[in-house]
Amino acid sequence: MSGSTPTPAAAPALRHVLTHLLTPLLMCLGMGLAYMGAFVQPEPHHLPVAVVGEGPKAMVFAQTVKNEAGDALDVRTLTDRTAAIDEVKDRRVTAAYVLSDTRPELIVATAASDTGATVAQKIFTPAAARQGAPLKVTDVVPTTADDPTGQGLFFLLVAISIGSYASVAVLGGAGAALRMRGRALLVVAVSGAVSVIGALLAGPVFHLAHHGLAGVWGLSWLYSAGILFIGVGLHTFLKRWTTLAMMVLFVMLNFTSSGGLFRPELQNGFFGSLNAFWNGAGYVEGLRSLVYFGHDGLSRQLTTLALWLLLGLLLTGAAALTEHRRRTAAAPTPAAPGAPQRPTREEENEEEEMEEAVAV
Repeated sequence: MSGSTPTPAAAPALRHVLTHLLTPLLMCLGMGLAYMGAFVQPEPHHLPVAVVGEGPKAMVFAQTVKNEAGDALDVRTLTDRTAAIDEVKDRRVTAAYVLSDTRPELIVATAASDTGATVAQKIFTPAAARQGAPLKVTDVVPTTADDPTGQGLFFLLVAISIGSYASVAVLGGAGAALRMRGRALLVVAVSGAVSVIGALLAGPVFHLAHHGLAGVWGLSWLYSAGILFIGVGLHTFLKRWTTLAMMVLFVMLNFTSSGGLFRPELQNGFFGSLNAFWNGAGYVEGLRSLVYFGHDGLSRQLTTLALWLLLGLLLTGAAALTEHRRRTAAAPTPAAPGAPQRPTREEENEEEEMEEAVAV
């Protein structure tokens, strides 16, 4: 029966297809593990809060809160409300509870983390209820009216990241015929274009940033260029697996640890620890510092992004040296008459480009 069994020529083609199906299947597994592991069960872990008051009453209340919360909270005491506001504005504590027999108050900064402020409110509302008084919530650094949850900066991160790592597929596949210097110049241009789009989205389109658009553009360029240089450098060594590596680095681990949806204190230890040095966290926190907190903490985030860009430049330099050595070592050998023709480099590039485009 014709067609009932695969022909000998079909077997290699089937193996080829099954091999390349590994990429989307690994993406499915990785995305599930990363997103569900980071976001499904947000719980406080050493969430920094303060109790404001003087004397034994404040000390006893703070110790009671700490005993009830365990490792969920890191509780400190402050003597006055002004100091508590400064601590919240400096993002050293997520919330500060001001003791009062008649009007207890919770001081938060939703611009730092709307979810963190919500969790703190859930923690201290029952404490106020036990005193028989309503809880007053004071937001000392609110978000803009156009971004009430403060999560617009996270989605800006998503847009800039996708524009950056998707461009790696083009530069690695279609641009493979160019020398590394040409690809590096394209990286500078593409990251500039991506960052302009980011500034437009943050400013005149969605009004996430009512000031400091030049700074938004600069942060976006630094972040995008780091991703692009890393991707272009990795492509020399990983070829068609580059897109999967980029997805792991700049989607699975990056979005989940950025602090854009949940602060690291609301995540498990793995993703919370990544927030300290991953580039997405540097970008989101840098934007928050620029837009809401008067540049406080911005230098640290700039250092984080600059180190990722340096890593990309080093990878690109290593890739340039490797490609130069490969070209030097490759000696042209004439094909024997009747020998099967190997696919040309252009054909291999086209296949890689197709594979990476599908992966993106």
